[in-house]
Parts: sequence; C-alpha cells; structure tokens
Amino acid sequence: MPRSVNSVASRARRKKIIKQAKGYFGRRKNVYTVAKNAVEKAMSYAYRDRKNNKRNFRGLWIIRINAGVRQYGLSYSQFMGKIKANGIALNRKVLADLAMNNPEAFKAIVDKVNK
Repeated sequence: MPRSVNSVASRARRKKIIKQAKGYFGRRKNVYTVAKNAVEKAMSYAYRDRKNNKRNFRGLWIIRINAGVRQYGLSYSQFMGKIKANGIALNRKVLADLAMNNPEAFKAIVDKVNK
C-alpha cells in the first residue's frame, strides 16, 4: 500500500510561514527554510520586546514625573515617597500624563503632598 502523506496540511504550514515573512528582504521572504529561521528569530524578538516595552514606558513615565516635580523643588524619589505616605493611589502612568497634559491638576497633587 502506498505511503499516505498529508500534503494539504504540509503546504498550509509552509504557506503560513511564507505569509508571516512578507516584507522581508531577499530569500528570507520566499524560500521556506530561510523564511522559517527568519520568522522564528523575529518571533523571539517580538516576545522579548513586549517585555522591554513595558520597561521603557515605566522609565519614560519616571522621567516625565521627575521633570514635573523639579519645578516645585522636589525630586522624583521625594515626591513618590510623599505620595505613598499620603495614601494617594495614582500610578506612574497617570501621574506622568497629568504632569504633561494637565499641569494644574498635577500642581494640586504636589501642593497636597507638600503641606
């Protein structure tokens, strides 16, 4: 009896990889074995950088908050310590947004913390 091979599934699997490699340069976009390696590498970078993205945004928020509180004679660490001590439950994302887009509200928070 002849060997049965599921060529439909095999082709679909290969097409999926080639489709993911769309936009790559040279043989990486149209040769399956090269594309497979390129896509695998890209996926590992994507996984890693989803984590790094969170890290980068936290750093950005800290920089923005620090710049906002320096105008009022505080450092970032002093400000965050006072925020925690006063029981104000605003996270860094919200504080950074206020410092940048709503300076009056941010000043009110700084005044509340400083008294």
